[in-house]
Amino acid sequence: MNKLFSTAVFALAIVGMGVVFSSSGCRKKKDTIAKVHVRDAANDPVVGAQVVLKGESTTTPSPPVILFDTTTTNGSGEAIFNFNDVYQLGQAGVAVLNIEAEFGSLTGQGIIKVEQETTSEETVFVQ
Repeated sequence: MNKLFSTAVFALAIVGMGVVFSSSGCRKKKDTIAKVHVRDAANDPVVGAQVVLKGESTTTPSPPVILFDTTTTNGSGEAIFNFNDVYQLGQAGVAVLNIEAEFGSLTGQGIIKVEQETTSEETVFVQ
């Protein structure tokens, strides 16, 4: 009976260690989002503006642009970009991107630093 009890305790300890190691070793990454608020000269949200995020090389000769994405602003004047496919766990930082916003004849520019596993936000004014 003692041997059966000690074997059961040993088996339970092995299973418990397996659960601890498997649950702590694989961390699910959180969303990496860039949100651009587009505003007009009166500081009102601009709905339907086209927003482009793009990376530019700092080396010469410059290679082709690697990061490039475009969308339009929603009813709150926000353009939302998801960078989950770009960011990999353990990576330090994601990207610093140029922002170009356009609404009819109005344009605006800015820069956004996209941080890992968070929502990075920037505001651009179109004039």
